[in-house]
Amino acid sequence: MFESPTTIQSSHSPHLRKPGGKAVFSDLGAGEPGNSVQEGYVFPLVLGEMKGANSPLHAAAIMPSPTFLWRFKVILFLIWGFTCCKIGWDSVMRMSADLRDLFLYEAFLYYNPFLLVTMMVWLWGVCLWVFSQSSVNYAKIFDLDQNHLTHREIWKCSIWMTIIVPTSMTAYLYLYSHGEVSLAASQPVILYVAVALVLVFPFDIFYLSSRYFLLRTLWQIALPLQQPISFPDFFLADILTSMAKVFSDLERSVCRMVHRQVATIAWFEADSVCGSHSVGIPLVLVIPYIWRLMQCLRQYKDTKEKATLFNALKYSTAVPVIFLSALKYHVLPDSWTYIYRRLWLFSSVVNSLYSFYWDVTRDWDLSVFTRIFKFNKPSYCSNLLYGRQWVYFWVIGSNLILRCTWTYKLSAHLRHNYLTVFMVTALEMLRRFQWIFFRVENEWNKITKSGFQLPMTDIPREDEKLLGSTNHNV
Repeated sequence: MFESPTTIQSSHSPHLRKPGGKAVFSDLGAGEPGNSVQEGYVFPLVLGEMKGANSPLHAAAIMPSPTFLWRFKVILFLIWGFTCCKIGWDSVMRMSADLRDLFLYEAFLYYNPFLLVTMMVWLWGVCLWVFSQSSVNYAKIFDLDQNHLTHREIWKCSIWMTIIVPTSMTAYLYLYSHGEVSLAASQPVILYVAVALVLVFPFDIFYLSSRYFLLRTLWQIALPLQQPISFPDFFLADILTSMAKVFSDLERSVCRMVHRQVATIAWFEADSVCGSHSVGIPLVLVIPYIWRLMQCLRQYKDTKEKATLFNALKYSTAVPVIFLSALKYHVLPDSWTYIYRRLWLFSSVVNSLYSFYWDVTRDWDLSVFTRIFKFNKPSYCSNLLYGRQWVYFWVIGSNLILRCTWTYKLSAHLRHNYLTVFMVTALEMLRRFQWIFFRVENEWNKITKSGFQLPMTDIPREDEKLLGSTNHNV
């Protein structure tokens, strides 16, 4: 006799299926007498289910594996990089030797800011990745919600920046070397306008809430006396001091674009309104330090802590370094050699040593190196790097050296060595990159020491957030 429908449903139970999704019927008794009607009743159902199960498997078989896609993207990226290098090199070699260096100097002027910003975005992604692997809850420190951008999304942005900026630079070199001067001059202009539009684009694409958070923080930095200073405010302001050269080059680039001096003979006019002797260079270089100084004064108004005044004094020591260097082009050579150059060297030493001392004792709270000898025992200062002494020795030594070379990029009279300035600025960003780890670690130690600490089960790990949500906004 026929079996009840319950038996048929049990044959479709997921517990009887293989991982592939095909139904397995081990209890039908296909070869037994009296079950032929059951076979005729069940077989179409089985056939239909196998067809439905095979279609997604067939689609999955067509789709390439993630490993293959990753390798394919890497190969495309390498081909693109080789193509840009080849076209750029051939374009530069087409120029005469006397114009080649000046042309590269101008090309670096326009694209150097975005290359350095791209580098900083890459490094920030590395910082977020390290924090996500440690016990440091950076989302709590920066007051971010759980949908903030992860390191993967930061790296996605940096990949696009890595592609777009060198491509525009290659087009600029190629078009100019082939006589298309007007088209070449339009390349940096298009890039600058596109970046500005993306930042202020009001629609909910390109991480709208993250762009709004960045622009709001920059606005608060520019007007430090209007509201209390939060940790993201002075943290980003400190990073901007390391990018003072970026602001200076942006000012000169925009100035040349406004005055239609891109790809023109105005390269040679150092004393022009947008030239290398312009008064605007030191004025723009000093802006991030003035912002940070005003933040310290606002903090003193709110907290009455004298340490904030000493911190303000640290930022004020950068002002004579910048303006004494700029005086070289506006005073007599003898006055520069015997008076202002010596004052510039003295102010550079004071600024470098003061900044180094503040990094170690205040920003990192290493208490003049003594705590690096206590990491053989559990300490609240070893959350992030787990008390590896060599890391702290390395960071202290490299920070001292890079603090001394850091004044090079603040000095306008040394800016003609554009490749050297580019390398020094990149090294300064690497110094700031390692500074971030210890500054954030120190802030987290203060939070945990004050009695607030989230249980580790309450701190969402990066992988859990990626699996739990695909909409990361801030």
